[in-house]
Amino acid sequence: MRIANCEMDKVYNPGKVEKGIYQLWLDKGCFRARDSSEAEPYCIVIPPPNITGALHLGHALNCTLQDILIRRKRMGGFNTLWLPGMDHAGIATQSVVERGLLEKEGKSRHDVGREELVKRIWAWKEEFGSRISEQLQLMGCSCDWQRERFTLDAVCARAVRVTFVKFFEEGLIYRGKRLVNWDVQLQTAVADDELFHETVCGHLWHIRYPLADGSGHLIVATTRPETMLGDTGVAVHPDDDRYKKLIGKKCILPLMERALTIIADAILVDREFGSGCVKVTPAHDPNDYQVGLRHGLEIINILNPDGSINENGGKYAGMDRFKARKMVVADLEKLGLIEKVEPYETEIGHSDRSKTPIEPYLSDQWFVRLDELAEQACELVRKGDIKFFPERYAKTYLDWLGEGRDWCISRQLWWGHRIPVWYCANRKCYDAAQYASCEVGSSDAELAERRFFFSSMDEPSSCPKCGGADISQDEDVLDTWFSSALWPHSTLGWPEKTQALESFYPTNVLVTSRDIITLWVARMVMTGMHNIGRVPFHHVYIHSKILDGHGETMSKSKGNGVDPAEIISKYGADAMRFSLAYMATETQDVRMPVKKEKQPDGTLINVSEKFDIGRNLCNKLWNAARFCLGNLENTPAEPWQKAELPLEDRWILHCLGETIEQVDEALEGYRFAEAAGKLYEFFWSRLCDWYLEMIKSRTALDTASGQTARKVLAVVLDHTLRLFHPLIPFITESLWERLNEVVPERAFGNGDKPLAVSAWPKARREWKDPAAGEAMGLLQKLIRAVRDTRSHHGVTPGKKVELLVIAEGKEKEILQANREIISRLAHISELRVQSEGQKPAGAASVLSGSLQGFIPGIVDADKELAKLNKQREQLAGRINSAQKKLANENFLERAKPEVVARERENLKAYQKQLLAVDQQIEQLD
Repeated sequence: MRIANCEMDKVYNPGKVEKGIYQLWLDKGCFRARDSSEAEPYCIVIPPPNITGALHLGHALNCTLQDILIRRKRMGGFNTLWLPGMDHAGIATQSVVERGLLEKEGKSRHDVGREELVKRIWAWKEEFGSRISEQLQLMGCSCDWQRERFTLDAVCARAVRVTFVKFFEEGLIYRGKRLVNWDVQLQTAVADDELFHETVCGHLWHIRYPLADGSGHLIVATTRPETMLGDTGVAVHPDDDRYKKLIGKKCILPLMERALTIIADAILVDREFGSGCVKVTPAHDPNDYQVGLRHGLEIINILNPDGSINENGGKYAGMDRFKARKMVVADLEKLGLIEKVEPYETEIGHSDRSKTPIEPYLSDQWFVRLDELAEQACELVRKGDIKFFPERYAKTYLDWLGEGRDWCISRQLWWGHRIPVWYCANRKCYDAAQYASCEVGSSDAELAERRFFFSSMDEPSSCPKCGGADISQDEDVLDTWFSSALWPHSTLGWPEKTQALESFYPTNVLVTSRDIITLWVARMVMTGMHNIGRVPFHHVYIHSKILDGHGETMSKSKGNGVDPAEIISKYGADAMRFSLAYMATETQDVRMPVKKEKQPDGTLINVSEKFDIGRNLCNKLWNAARFCLGNLENTPAEPWQKAELPLEDRWILHCLGETIEQVDEALEGYRFAEAAGKLYEFFWSRLCDWYLEMIKSRTALDTASGQTARKVLAVVLDHTLRLFHPLIPFITESLWERLNEVVPERAFGNGDKPLAVSAWPKARREWKDPAAGEAMGLLQKLIRAVRDTRSHHGVTPGKKVELLVIAEGKEKEILQANREIISRLAHISELRVQSEGQKPAGAASVLSGSLQGFIPGIVDADKELAKLNKQREQLAGRINSAQKKLANENFLERAKPEVVARERENLKAYQKQLLAVDQQIEQLD
């Protein structure tokens, strides 16, 4: 193994350090899982990123957290598999490619045809699929690349086909005419979860519907007048006295002159809202659709797939729906049927892909029945077979599954898994019973026009019923989430009984974002249980989201994502990774404001001060390692005796053991920010700020004490690099090799193994030393207090002063035993520790817990007295003001109780401060 010469640059250069390390891991096979191994398996399947474009920082967070888990378990001796892959992302990818086709060539998908469009999308996949893999490697993601999968590859396609046919044959998949969310631009159904809602300023039109007997009219209100062309009823509340006598009678639909039945429906109608009459358009409103089913109303679709009015819209046929709206309103005004028009704001659903308003649209679609599957998936979470971290996200999962809505799995697209259903053209072959249970509003004549259909594992050449060869495959493709729902087991080779499936399924944890709990997590549980009979994962960790500077979620579709490669070019991969982990709390999303910065080559990249903490940490680690390695050459491998260790060595080992335990506990609970914080605190504060400063003089000595210091330092550095490796793998791998070059390899038993596959550190029982922790805490408090006192009195850092400390018993013993440390770190020329004593003249007081100390000769009595008198005057004024306010009955009666309580607390604090100032003045006098 060879990364670089032990000679280290004085300044940390992440580009130079990180270069070549990833290839070393690949060459050494560090990330390869073994299908058969005695080691306990640990598996994560990557949430497959869409091939719609490059990854952004949201992906970087997700992948960093997975890599932390997988690297730690790999070092822990597990047979780890992090399986990479990508999602074909049907609607998302096709919409991107179609948009490019329109912008560059002025063509639609229909102009180029299905075969050509799919060919172009595959070319897009090759371009951005390789870019995504490059980004993941640039970030240090330790995936087993030999197992990379794609949701349209042969392995996944086989799983999709088997699942569909299995569901179909069991009656879990059916075809039905249902109301769906329709994207008129992409001309496909979209799921509820693939919508976003925007407040749109529009109008509310109040329209008169004449009664059929000429006795008057009803007034209905709508924000979409064009949909009245499809009205088939008017609903009133059954208990509304104004309309009771009209229930069952008829009114006339304006413009279409169609008789509508007046029905009673307590679910739809709020008699206190508006006129109490509601127009019913079953084919173009979800609530109206349910009313139509309850009352057997005719369901009339007035839209074409492109959003224009169809032949059912009379003279408005062929018009775009929004143009038709204007014409309908104009015609109603001419007839005097507009009662009034009001400005109105309403929430309109938009397709997340095309960004256009969706239309409720009646169409033939394929569905999966979810009632039994959903109940089983709920029970698994209730029993604890699947646990959510944080726990609150289980409610999102359970609430959605509890709704019991069937899953629309068909999409009117060309990119994706084509639905494995074939139709026979022989009309004698149709089976009306096949449709009777799922069709709505279909007559026997309409059913007779339906063709017999069947599903098949393989590509059929003839109809299995009549033997005819005139068969055709369904034009639709499956919802992207159908293939994604199989990801944990399809990627491991199912439906074949592979060794990988046996070893790594169920996987251990799914790391994902909260916005796909319903779209993906729940569906993986349902399909995993149905296909294999076991949960797909035991834990689901939901991480925070990365937001842009305006608080919007970073996403490819919004175009507000920041390429991790830009951050890496500025700060380094390790800095990015640590910063993201440090910010990955359980309660808050991460707002990531960025700005453009010009590079030496003239390019502009995004930068953010949020990554300074990671960069500063890596710089500090590099510099600390330079010091350590400069003092560790030929350090002997022999173990030390704990009895020979001075306090600082016993303390740092105690802290190291504590940190290992804390990091283990945090990562087992997926508390990444806590783990990063504990590591940061140990390394920066305890190791660098204290321990290295304490042992600097010892490491330079060719004595037993010096040898002991170097032995301990080597172990501490070794374990620090191991602990940090899952978070910052590049720099730790580089420093690890240098450590093994400087210190004989037998000291750690590392052989030629990279750090990536070396052992995860364990806290040793003999390191535990609470007494050392308590004693060092005493020293640290005293040293900090001396430093603060020096600073307060303007003593320059390099100037040494005398220190007198009054202490007794155990505390006195600790101070006397560690005089050298106190003197060096607090810049003391003479340290006296006494059981009793008086404050010397002109001395400054040092208060540190139960200890009292004095630094003689640094107080200018006159200057200090003047300052104290000024403080006394200010405090007296504040006390007087607070007392007057609290004596004011008007204030006590009108102010909020918490305001009065706060004022009383302030008064107590001012009085306490005044007492302390008076005591200092008395001492000076």
